[in-house]
Amino acid sequence: MKVTPTALPEVLMLEPTVFGDQRGFFLESWNAKTFQESTGLDVRFVQDNHSRSARDVLRGIHYQLVRPQGKLVRVVAGAVFDVAVDLRRDSPRYGHWVGLELSEKNHRQLWVPPGFGHAFLVLSDSADFLYKTTEFWMAEHDRSVAWNDPQIGIAWPLEGRQPVLAAKDRAAPALSAAQTY
Repeated sequence: MKVTPTALPEVLMLEPTVFGDQRGFFLESWNAKTFQESTGLDVRFVQDNHSRSARDVLRGIHYQLVRPQGKLVRVVAGAVFDVAVDLRRDSPRYGHWVGLELSEKNHRQLWVPPGFGHAFLVLSDSADFLYKTTEFWMAEHDRSVAWNDPQIGIAWPLEGRQPVLAAKDRAAPALSAAQTY
């Protein structure tokens, strides 16, 4: 597995070794030992989630205020523009973001550590998005920051289209008004 730090060094892009031939491919999507040796992180995942979304669905920027979740995210069908935002007030990179494409073709994964918000925009007709979390989801501590907050300034590849948003994402506060870490 190849591990590459992003512009937010705690957020890591992981590229698994893919073995392919005329029959298809094989990759190891999770191995605790390999992850720890490659990243230096010892994480324990407690929940796996799978979402399917249509083109232009934008989910996020989500995070859990109490018992923050680390997330290992990947796409198994389609493509998304995946984003992590540093929400740690004491960080010199508070409010900074990083984004990259995750797809069924590139097999990339993104490690989004606790203390970071997460969001994605579906680029394909639909996308199946899988993610492992280090903490259980707790509805009462679920929070969002506005996807289009100019203070964060995410360059979403919408090309003039409007995203499809959930009610909670339409109502999400700006970073300056949000409860963060």
